[in-house]
Amino acid sequence: MTKYIAKKPDKNGIIDFTQEENETWKILIERQMRVIKNRACDEFIDGLNKLNFPHDRVPQCTEVSKVLQAATGWSVVPVDAIIPLKEFFRLLANRQFPAASFIRVRAELDYLQEPDIFHEYFGHCPLLMNQAYADFVQWYGETVLQTSKEVQTLLGRLFWFTIEFGLLQTNNGLRIYGGGILSSFEETVYALESKLPERAAFDVKTVLNTSYRYDEIQKGYFVINDLSDLFKLKTNMIIDLAKSIASGTQGEDFVIC
Repeated sequence: MTKYIAKKPDKNGIIDFTQEENETWKILIERQMRVIKNRACDEFIDGLNKLNFPHDRVPQCTEVSKVLQAATGWSVVPVDAIIPLKEFFRLLANRQFPAASFIRVRAELDYLQEPDIFHEYFGHCPLLMNQAYADFVQWYGETVLQTSKEVQTLLGRLFWFTIEFGLLQTNNGLRIYGGGILSSFEETVYALESKLPERAAFDVKTVLNTSYRYDEIQKGYFVINDLSDLFKLKTNMIIDLAKSIASGTQGEDFVIC
C-alpha cells in the first residue's frame, strides 16, 4: 500500500490539492454518482444534492462545514490519516466529523485500507445532513468515550454495521445508507446485487457478537427499516448489553424494530 501523508490546511483552513488530485476526485465522484442511482437511500441522495459537491476539485472542509452546520450543527475537521480512537470519539461527540486530508492515488482508485477524503465527504457527509443519523453519530461518540476498551471494541461493531456498512429496507426495495459502501464503486453494486453476502434483519445482540474485516469486501450486512431506527439505539440498554457480552455473559435481547 502507498503510504499516504496528510496535507496541512493553511491559516484560512484551505488545503492545496494538486491538479492530479483534483482530477482523481472528479473521476471518483462522477463514477460514484452513476453507480449509486437506485441503490443509495433517498435520504442520502437528498443530502448529496444539498451539499452540491463540486466535480472539478476536492471540496474544502470550510465549505462543506458551512452547509452541514446550517442543517444539523455538524462540521468536518481535517485530520491525519490515522488518529487515536479516543480523539475520533471526542470529535464525534462534538459534532465534528474527521476527514483524512489526502486523496487516494490512481493506482488505488478502487480500494485502499486507509479512509481518504473522498470516503469521508462522499460516504458520510450526505447523511450528516439527516437529523436522525447526525444525532446518532454524536450520541455514539459521547457514549463510547465513557466505556472500557473491551466495550468499545463491541460498540465498534455497532458503528461498522450501521454508519459504515448499513442497509435500509424501503418501499422501493433494499437501499444503502452505509458510507463504507456508498464510497466504494465495487461494493455499492455487490452489497445489493451479489448472491454471496448474507443480508440479515438488524438485531443488536447479533451485531455486537459479529466480528468484521476492514481489509476485504463484506460477507454480511444488517438491514434496518428506517433511519429513525437509529434513534432507538440511543439507549443505555445497548451499553449494558455490550458490557454483559464483554464480561462473558450475553445479557437480555434488545429489539429495535
